[in-house]
Parts: sequence; structure tokens; C-alpha cells
Amino acid sequence: MVVKAELEKLGFNPISIQLGEVRIEQENLSEVEKKGLRLALDKFGFELLTEKKEQLVEQVKTAIIELVHYSKEILKLNLSDYLSQKLAVEYASLSATFSEYEHQTIEKYFIAQKIEKVKELLTYGEKSLSEIAYELNYSSVAHLSTQFKKVTGETPTAYKSNDNLERKTLNEI
Repeated sequence: MVVKAELEKLGFNPISIQLGEVRIEQENLSEVEKKGLRLALDKFGFELLTEKKEQLVEQVKTAIIELVHYSKEILKLNLSDYLSQKLAVEYASLSATFSEYEHQTIEKYFIAQKIEKVKELLTYGEKSLSEIAYELNYSSVAHLSTQFKKVTGETPTAYKSNDNLERKTLNEI
């Protein structure tokens, strides 16, 4: 809603607004229009991406965030096939572009998102570690625990008993 209001205030006509992506009627923006749009979005913590590779990286991140944090379906494909199909781009190209811009692999980013989801679910305390492992498509609780400790430095149980449950926002990952 904030992005739509800002776009309209600047005289743009948004066609669609989704997580990580906005389409507007205007096609070839002048540098002045891009600068105004960039400044307006910056005020709200958003970023204007005009390069195709940057856009592709954001599409990969958005697809992974949707999959980990918002989808109720269990991933039936491996991640590379899922992303290739969803974005209609070969995985090798996605992987190379993502690594170039983010200085980490898609797999590490995916694992980091899953660990943040585990932290969220542990914080709420409504599900057992077995239920969390199943929901996030881990092969076992042991696999989840090993990965959790590798990323955070502590076990899920130690994290849950900690008074200061430190979590990152999705865009900090």
C-alpha cells in the first residue's frame, strides 16, 4: 500500500504490486524519474532495481522467502529445479548471478532462511522439533539440529531456553 501510494503520488500508474516486484505502465523512465522514484522508495526502506541481474537476484530471494516463510506445501522438487521452473531461467545462470551479487550461494541463503523460520517457530513454542523438521522438509530432527548449530553456534534446545532470542529480519539474511 505504501509503495502504491508513493508511485501514484509521483505520477506513475502501477499495474501490479507483489512481494519484491512492482510493474508500472510507464516503460522507459528518464534518469530524473528513476532518481525521484529511488529517493521516494528509499524513505520506506525499499530499493529500485533496474539492472536485469539485480532483478533476477531479488526474484530468487523472493521465491525462497515465499517458499520457506509463506508456503504451506512441502517442496517436492529439489531447490534448483523449483527455482528454474518458477523463474524460467537455467539454474546454472541463477546460481552464478546470485553468487556474484550476494557473495554466497543460493543454497546457503536457503539454509539461512530455513534457520530463521526454525527460530520463529521455536520462539512461538507451539510445535515440537519433530513437527518443525517435517514442516521445513528436513530428513530428520538430527539434520535440522546439526544445520541449526552450524549456522547459529547453538542447538535448537539451547536457543529456545535462551532469554534473548535473537532473530533477523528477512532482508538482513
